[in-house]
Amino acid sequence: MTKNIMIVGVGGQGSLLASKLLGHLLLTEGYDVKVSEVHGMSQRGGSVVTYVRFGEKVYSPIIDKGEADFIVSFEKLEAARYLAYLKKDGKIVVNTQEIDPMPVITGAMEYPKDLVSKMEALGAQVDALDCLSLAEEAGSAKAVNIVLMGRLSKYFDIPVEKWQAAIEACVPAKFAELNHKAFLLGRQ
Repeated sequence: MTKNIMIVGVGGQGSLLASKLLGHLLLTEGYDVKVSEVHGMSQRGGSVVTYVRFGEKVYSPIIDKGEADFIVSFEKLEAARYLAYLKKDGKIVVNTQEIDPMPVITGAMEYPKDLVSKMEALGAQVDALDCLSLAEEAGSAKAVNIVLMGRLSKYFDIPVEKWQAAIEACVPAKFAELNHKAFLLGRQ
């Protein structure tokens, strides 16, 4: 049975490292894994989506609407934008940080209010936490991606040590300690 994870965020937030870490972990667990960056706007501020699919045999990296077991979102508005991709019993792991998109910055729109409760009202299971504060507590605002991976890890039957080994494999050694701390803060 193939499982589908969408990682959604804004360019420059580290979603590619998060998908690389997840792909590495799942490969070491013996799964066939396909990772695909879809809307790759590497400029800061553009919407970025990465698909991670894993199972016994995965033929395509693409996730269609209604197929995502998990949506991991770096930002609330991005979570709401991709809500249609979530399965009926799927979960959204979301950072409560708000990053204003261009229409909000220019004053053409207001940032939507109560997005978490609106997503829940539509039937989504939302696990929302302030990943930015936890990342800063770990030592760097840039560790939001690893805090999110820590949170996601709660929903997997894979020992913490294996997640930690994937961090070791994917992160430069000088940032390993900070990232281990960020991971554990997210997991709690």
